[in-house]
Amino acid sequence: MPRDTLDRQVNNIKDEVLILGNMIEQATLLSVDTLKNRDIRAAHELIEDDQLINDKRFAIENAVLILIATQQPIAHDLRILTAILEVSTELERMGDYAKGICKITIKMGESDIPIPIRDLVKMAELAVTMLHKGLSAFVNENLHLAQSIPLEDDNVDALYHKVYRHVVEVITANPAIFDEAHLLLWVAHNLERLADRVTNICERTVFIATGEMMEMDSTDDEDQED
Repeated sequence: MPRDTLDRQVNNIKDEVLILGNMIEQATLLSVDTLKNRDIRAAHELIEDDQLINDKRFAIENAVLILIATQQPIAHDLRILTAILEVSTELERMGDYAKGICKITIKMGESDIPIPIRDLVKMAELAVTMLHKGLSAFVNENLHLAQSIPLEDDNVDALYHKVYRHVVEVITANPAIFDEAHLLLWVAHNLERLADRVTNICERTVFIATGEMMEMDSTDDEDQED
């Protein structure tokens, strides 16, 4: 395959990754919006739309595997394509977090619990901003940008701890609402994990640029794996 043709096909797949990323960004912001407005109908719709995210991920993976099988790329091209497989998986998991928030909205229903919604909305906005920049760094192979983004995770972590303290105070004041209030911690957890997965994308960008895998952490070294 001529060099320009291979480049064009790789760039087409990168464009699809950006489309998938945009789907995740919108799903994340809308999922928190369903909680803010207690919009059960919108929550159900977003849960159904998660299948579109899954379908897009599988389409990207299929396109990558076909290109690897038919063109046998090496070196830099192979690093890009294998990294895309990893990034598409990270994005699909982020979509699961948004779906999870919608499920919590449904579970909470109209329950009268003081929700730290301002902080949750801010967490979502920060995480989505990180994702947007992370994907830009990835498709443009911007090493400097990729190395700087994980530092922003500290802001998300700080809000997570703030929400945690808020929920604990609510439960302490009224233990009878423990189950409902505890759901809010899962909302914050999902948003915090989304930001963590952006760091994984940045690691793949470094891999493409340098050929080396390295773990990139913010100054908060707390490990929270699913």
